[in-house]
Amino acid sequence: MSRVAVIILNWNGKELLKQFLPTASKYTQGEDVDLVVADNGSTDGSVEWIKEHHPEVMLIEYRKNLGFAEGYNRAIEILDYPYSLLLNSDVEVTEGWWQPLFRFMEENPEVGALQPKIKSYRDKSRFEYAGAAGGFLDRLGYPYCRGRLFDCVEKDEGQYDGEVKDVVWASGAALLVRTDMFRRAGRLDPHFFAHMEEIDLCCRMIARGFRVVATSFSEVYHVGGASLNQGNPKKTYLNFRNNLLLLYKNLSPEKRGKILLKRRLMDTLAFGMFVLKLDFRNAWSVIRAHNDFRKMRKLYDEGKHFYVEPEQILSDRLIAVDRYLRRMKK
Repeated sequence: MSRVAVIILNWNGKELLKQFLPTASKYTQGEDVDLVVADNGSTDGSVEWIKEHHPEVMLIEYRKNLGFAEGYNRAIEILDYPYSLLLNSDVEVTEGWWQPLFRFMEENPEVGALQPKIKSYRDKSRFEYAGAAGGFLDRLGYPYCRGRLFDCVEKDEGQYDGEVKDVVWASGAALLVRTDMFRRAGRLDPHFFAHMEEIDLCCRMIARGFRVVATSFSEVYHVGGASLNQGNPKKTYLNFRNNLLLLYKNLSPEKRGKILLKRRLMDTLAFGMFVLKLDFRNAWSVIRAHNDFRKMRKLYDEGKHFYVEPEQILSDRLIAVDRYLRRMKK
C-alpha cells in the first residue's frame, strides 16, 4: 500500500485542473504515493474532465461544497494513508518535489506538519504570499512569513536554503501532515470553512508537542488567490474572524484576554484605514468578523483543551509597527 496520499481539493476549478493536474500527475508517481482529487460538488464539468483525461488519478466526489476544512478532513479519513499531503489546485509542482518531504517525515517521527518552499507562479524568482518559507504569528497573532511581510514579498536568493526551520505554521497550499498526529490534534476545524485552518491546526499540533517545519529542499509554485483574491471582502471577513477564533481556542482563558483586547484596538485601526480609503465593503467585513467571533467563541468553551503558551506561538514582533512605522520589508 502507498504511504502518501497527495490530495487536491477542487470546487469548480476545471480550468485550474487543466493547467496544473497534468504536471501534478507526471511528477507525483511511485510505489509510495497516490494522487487524489476530492471534488466539492463541482458543477463545471471538473469530474467528467478528470475521468476522461486523467483516469490514473483517484477521485472522491462529494455532493456539495464542504469547504476547505471538511473537504480535506473527509478525504483524509476515507483514504487513511500514513501521510496526507494537502495540495492546492493552483499549485505547480516540480520534478522530485514530494520525495524529500516524505523522507524527512520518515526520518523525523516528532514532526507533525511540513511544508516545502512556496514560490510565486507569476514570478518564480520570488516567494509566494501564502506560506513562502514558513509562517509565524506576531505578538497579537497576525500571521507573517519568512520571505513575506504584509505585501512585501522577498526575492528568493537562497537566503533560507539549507535550513530545516521550526515554524509556527506551515501553509495549506502544500502541506504534508502525519495522519495520526493530524487526528490527535483534532483535524481541520470545519467552523472556519476557509482561511487560516492550517494555522489553527499547527497551533494545536504544537500544543501537543509535535513539531511544525518548513524546508528548503523541495519547492512548488503557487498562483494564490484562486478562490478569493486579496482585498475581497469575504476573504477579509474570514481572515479577521478566523484569526480571532484561533487565538481564542488555542490560548488559555488566563492568557488570551489582554491579547484579544489589544487585537480589538488594532483591528479598529484596520477598520479606520478601510474607511479612509472609502473601502466600505472591507470595513464592514471587519465589523462582521468581530460580531461573528463573539457569537462563535462559545463553541470552544466546552470539552477538553490543550492550550499552548503564548511564547510557543507568538513572536515578539508587532508586524504593523515594523512595516508601516519602521518601514521594514522582512
